[in-house]
Amino acid sequence: MAISSNGLFLNQRKYVVDILDEAHMLECKPTRTPLVSKLQLDAKGEPFSNPGFYQRMVGKLIYLTITRPDIAYSMSLVSQFMHSSTLVHWEIVKRILRYLKGSMGKGILMKKNGSTHIMPYIDDDWAGNALDRKSTTGFCTFVGGNLVT
Repeated sequence: MAISSNGLFLNQRKYVVDILDEAHMLECKPTRTPLVSKLQLDAKGEPFSNPGFYQRMVGKLIYLTITRPDIAYSMSLVSQFMHSSTLVHWEIVKRILRYLKGSMGKGILMKKNGSTHIMPYIDDDWAGNALDRKSTTGFCTFVGGNLVT
């Protein structure tokens, strides 16, 4: 956290470093995006050998979305496989970790502007999940130009 005349900057750099350390990825090569384009998820494949570790890593990354909404969509994808993770799903989690390695300084700026104007946004798709044909919905709410949900 950093405080300035512009407002409050929230980031979890140390938390990201701790996650990378636990996953033995402190020295990994960073990537520019959390997901590959045109990702095709499949529920079938070789099971991941340590489902508890997968669950712990995904849980920690979900907590990180509080200050890193840029990984929220990718986390919603990998969290669908908490109880049936495969090696492919673990590779996606590792890509998210490599993305975080290259963007540790990102966070949320809570601007000091005195405004209380509320502006919500919502987006969804209709049966967009290729695995189960379920819809995906996302929303965010800004108060005074600051992201709060």
